[in-house]
Amino acid sequence: MADFPLAGLKVLDFSRVVAGPYATRMLSDLGAEVLKVEPPEGDVTRKLAKRDSGVSGNYLQLNIGKKNICVDLKAEGARELIHKLAAQADIVVENFRPGVMDKFGIGWEALSKANPRLVMLSISGYGQHGPERGRAAYAPVLHAESGLIARQAEMSGGKPTDIQFAMADSYSSLHGIIAILSALRTLDQSGEGQHIDLAMVNVLHSADDYAHFALDDIWPKAPETLVWEAPEERQILITGDMKWLWIMFSTKTACRIRPRKGPTYRQRYGCATRRWKSISSRTRVSMR
Repeated sequence: MADFPLAGLKVLDFSRVVAGPYATRMLSDLGAEVLKVEPPEGDVTRKLAKRDSGVSGNYLQLNIGKKNICVDLKAEGARELIHKLAAQADIVVENFRPGVMDKFGIGWEALSKANPRLVMLSISGYGQHGPERGRAAYAPVLHAESGLIARQAEMSGGKPTDIQFAMADSYSSLHGIIAILSALRTLDQSGEGQHIDLAMVNVLHSADDYAHFALDDIWPKAPETLVWEAPEERQILITGDMKWLWIMFSTKTACRIRPRKGPTYRQRYGCATRRWKSISSRTRVSMR
């Protein structure tokens, strides 16, 4: 692992489910040594969905490459053990509700005394301070409160349903790893560790590139084919399938062209599939 950029760094991972484990998995991918601390019952994702290998694929996806240790934080001697591990670590990641780590005597104040150079990332729904700090937050709750579910329903004309992607968790992990790397850079310059307070609801708002529509009271409803105006009187056509688009163009335009002699375009090439095969064999469609 010596050739990896984060080789030599040690990470103590208390995080569970997605927000946190995804960040520490990326730290592991970059070469850091990650020790995942789990309670006796294990991370809840161990038991999700199919478990042919003893644990779920979701758990493996988010925790591959890590080492594991089981610690009952309520047990006698657990606090002293965590302090010893933190003294040897460079990074700590946790996503308990604010105050839980302090309750066990392993919060930022205690761990930073054991290791002043420690970088600690705390991921929570609404931040470590303020009136919402005690609320538990899963991705669907944050998707609803940030307006993502309402927007999806309004733009699609359907019922409000959660998006099929744990955006709040994944985006928070990405923001978290950026914050960790920034704190490590600051550590190189100042010699001091940092406690990073990451609120997932803030992540969603900062990453929402459609928020300006709501602020401007303009809520666009995308048609099936969206055309944007571009400089120099040109247009940008948004489509997910260039092949389908090319077939439609050939159907609507080329099939209307009748040569001076010989069969029509439709008579020559017939159905859309045959037209596509003929066109693609002679024409290279490029996207710039």
